[in-house]
Amino acid sequence: MAIKIVTDSTSYIPSEYIDKYDISVVSLNVFMNDKSVRELDIDNKSFYKEMESLDEIPKSSQPIPDEMLSTFEEIIKKGDSIIGIFLSSKMSGTFSSANLIKNMILEDYPEADITLIDSKTNCMQMGFAACESAKAACEGKSFDEIVDMINHILSNSRFLFSPDTLDYLKKGGRIGSASAILGNVLQIKPILTVKDGATSVFTKVRTRKKAVDAIVNNVFEDIEKNGLGDVIVHHINCEEEGLALAKRLEEKLNIPVKIQSIGPVIGLHVGPGSIGIAYYTK
Repeated sequence: MAIKIVTDSTSYIPSEYIDKYDISVVSLNVFMNDKSVRELDIDNKSFYKEMESLDEIPKSSQPIPDEMLSTFEEIIKKGDSIIGIFLSSKMSGTFSSANLIKNMILEDYPEADITLIDSKTNCMQMGFAACESAKAACEGKSFDEIVDMINHILSNSRFLFSPDTLDYLKKGGRIGSASAILGNVLQIKPILTVKDGATSVFTKVRTRKKAVDAIVNNVFEDIEKNGLGDVIVHHINCEEEGLALAKRLEEKLNIPVKIQSIGPVIGLHVGPGSIGIAYYTK
């Protein structure tokens, strides 16, 4: 009996890791132009280009029950155990739905072994926990060792990012129109993070350059104090800037640093041009 890791599409795990460690990913959905589309079926660049022309931002929704049910059932039928790591329950009903599906599975498979974890975050801050636990499962680590590893990574990780404009935070109702206008005029760039399961302001600075510098400095300070587990650069339709930021990290850390585009479900709330770093420490 093997241990299989299941997560959702907002982890934005690089595809090579999903394949290498046999991670199952259930997709959240995006409602735009009167139709619902699986996030995993959307081309990010095309989506963000289209979104810029819309008066209202698209809506996101949790995975359809059938997709999660079939994903769980396929694993359980093989006699394997499931550890599911999902998007913060304060951001989505995905974790709640996973628990409902778990109970449905247990009605038909009473001996099924399913453990579900609320990551209380998103993107690769969650993705690192999924990747490392899947790797540990492939190496034959015990269930308890894997759960302890997940909790350690989630407790010792951070995602710092900065939007290019405040317009999408305004459209999503997260800040008022006056704040957005004043912020854009003054070039105020909030640095956002995820705290206690919800997006919050880490700090505010003036200009894009100062925002990126502040993110980098905070990451280096944390790594110097606590040691690096892993790091990745996230971007929303600003690949060149993402590559430049990754190179900056590589020069300091002397390791290769990947970049990964953030998809529509998370990206529609902060908009194209957002950039940041997800990492965890030892």
